[in-house]
Amino acid sequence: MISRIDLRGRTLSTRELTAALPRAELDVEAALAQVEPIVADVRERGAVALRDLAERFDHVRPRELRVSRSALSDALAALDPAVRAGLEEAIIRVRAVHAAQRPQNFSVDLAPGAQVRQRWVPVGRVGLYVPGGLAVYPSSVVMNVVAAQEAGVPSLAVASPPQKDNDGLPNATILAACALLEIDEVYAVGGAQAIAMFAYGADGSEPVDGAVLCEPVDVITGPGNVYVAAAKRVVRGVVGIDAEAGPTEIAILADAGADPAHVATDLVSQAEHDPMAASVLVTDSEELARAVEADLETRVARTKHAERVHTALSGPQSAIVLVDDMEQGLRVVDAYGAEHLEIQTADAAALAQRVRSAGAIFVGPYSPVSLGDYMAGSNHVLPTGGCAHYASGLGVHSFVKAIQVIEYSEDALRELAERIVALADAEDLPAHGEAVQVRFE
Repeated sequence: MISRIDLRGRTLSTRELTAALPRAELDVEAALAQVEPIVADVRERGAVALRDLAERFDHVRPRELRVSRSALSDALAALDPAVRAGLEEAIIRVRAVHAAQRPQNFSVDLAPGAQVRQRWVPVGRVGLYVPGGLAVYPSSVVMNVVAAQEAGVPSLAVASPPQKDNDGLPNATILAACALLEIDEVYAVGGAQAIAMFAYGADGSEPVDGAVLCEPVDVITGPGNVYVAAAKRVVRGVVGIDAEAGPTEIAILADAGADPAHVATDLVSQAEHDPMAASVLVTDSEELARAVEADLETRVARTKHAERVHTALSGPQSAIVLVDDMEQGLRVVDAYGAEHLEIQTADAAALAQRVRSAGAIFVGPYSPVSLGDYMAGSNHVLPTGGCAHYASGLGVHSFVKAIQVIEYSEDALRELAERIVALADAEDLPAHGEAVQVRFE
């Protein structure tokens, strides 16, 4: 079912190692041709286009694109108490972690009368996208909304696809999660069209939506399929985005002491997200590899989404990678740069400290990715497709910007005037120097 890649006895460069490892392919470029007309249509026709596109892609024509407050409160009232308790616990833990992420302002005195200050300011408005395709993600509502709230963003809007079996509204559990978080601006809009609505805003259609349906936002975050990723690429620059997220992925670095059932279950847990999901085991134990393969044969057959899981595990994006030792294993997982990295080894904590590229690291046998998906307190919106080499997961930092404030006195500027003029002349920008000199003539 799952293939093997044997790297034992091989010394590979970073380039060769990256090429040898499995990776899901997300062809955002190919999706652009389909997405660009959608974005243009929403920009031009607003609410009318959103309804037409919902009918085309979601097979339902929403009567109300903006979800009413009564629908939100009804969804919360009808929420299963056990699910509500889980969401409430997740909110508490995620809020505690993200409150600690708030960056601190600072002030530096460089000389008498020479000061540079930096303050962090939240963006004014954000659009948070919550998918609703193969699975329902109220947990993504928590991750996106709490991070933005803890950043101090004053205006938050959520969009999620309309559901044919919910009278054209988004999934009821998603609506309930929004209500729990006191978000009352929620739209029954999915896919690329939701990204376009957030980026450019949308005029309403009287009398249902009013003159303006949705105002444009400053930043768009949230996971989605390839069309959502392509739409983010189209509007990037008009707005800020978190990332062009691809299919979910897990890498597990494990030695002979790891429990094969734990490893196999965790591989399956990510594979059930999507047929393109990537599940990778990196181990120096052929015995563990065989045990995991045997476990998967029985476990996949009896899981609820067996066909989806089998497709993901047998695809080119998933594999068991055999290495000589944990040192080589560490190089492999760093080259892979997984969205989720589990370390199930005897010295898991020490190895975790040495990892440089991962969206999130789950240390030891009792820290599965599923914990992070829901209520570890960390954020589950993480970089995929190797983006962990340079990008971070979603957090308070995603919704704030740094503004530098420069304040120099006359004497402080005079002290630097001659040097500024010298640099300005060296760059052949004499007016820069004159702008300083004129103050002392």
